Amino acid sequence: MPDKITPEELEKINSKDGLLNLLHSKKINVKKLLKTLTYEEQLEQLQIELLNLQGWAMTEGKRVAIVLEGRDAAGKGGTIRRFIEHLNPRSLRVVALPKPTEEERGQWYFQRYIKQLPNPGEIVFFDRSWYNRAVVEPVNGFCTPTQYQLFLHQVIDFERMLQESGIILIKFWLDTSKDEQAERFEARRDSPLKRWKFSPVDEKAQELWDTYTKYRDVMFEKTHTIQNPWIVVEADNKKKARLGAIQHVLSTIDYEGKGSTRVDLEPDPDIVHKFSY
Repeated sequence: MPDKITPEELEKINSKDGLLNLLHSKKINVKKLLKTLTYEEQLEQLQIELLNLQGWAMTEGKRVAIVLEGRDAAGKGGTIRRFIEHLNPRSLRVVALPKPTEEERGQWYFQRYIKQLPNPGEIVFFDRSWYNRAVVEPVNGFCTPTQYQLFLHQVIDFERMLQESGIILIKFWLDTSKDEQAERFEARRDSPLKRWKFSPVDEKAQELWDTYTKYRDVMFEKTHTIQNPWIVVEADNKKKARLGAIQHVLSTIDYEGKGSTRVDLEPDPDIVHKFSY
């Protein structure tokens, strides 16, 4: 583990070579540090752009719904936190619904999600969404085959109605490799601060990997449309995934003040891309 740098040591630095020598003496990986600094600078500029986007949405009464789906431990929550870190909390919501109540189980499936849709001037992030019924529920036996097929039959019309009502809908799928997921699960088990994230559903995710893949692929094939496409984010590298997701939103929506920071708004196509058959 690297040694800590004290304020007194920093005060003595008066040249680039002096800084590099100090970093090396503390066993700090300079390349890794530079990558982190570059990431933090790029993230800050993108977050300023997000404030411009939110300001435009508030002024113009726009409604934005951003859906984040993906493999367990793919980084959905962490990505959302980077989106909202500096936004006005009065004009955004994060929706992460618990399992449905007995009353909700008797309702039309989409009903409880309709209640969470954005109001004018609001951005809503769905940390998992109605697409639970496309992957998580059928894989784990939480819905019947009839309910699953009905969902696939209705969801495109549902999203078309959202779009026709003026809602800007963006759908992300964060994907990880099986090995990366296993490492993240292990980190959650080992950390007392992250252990709460490891659920009974997560516990089965590795052994059900191929089943998740099968249902994910059917979801893409049945629910990817020109109007509401699936945007796949390769999320083995969390930092690149977070930047890419933010860049996609900013590059997709035309808002007042767009590009004022001069930061690159186009995501890396190797990290963020539309689903293709």
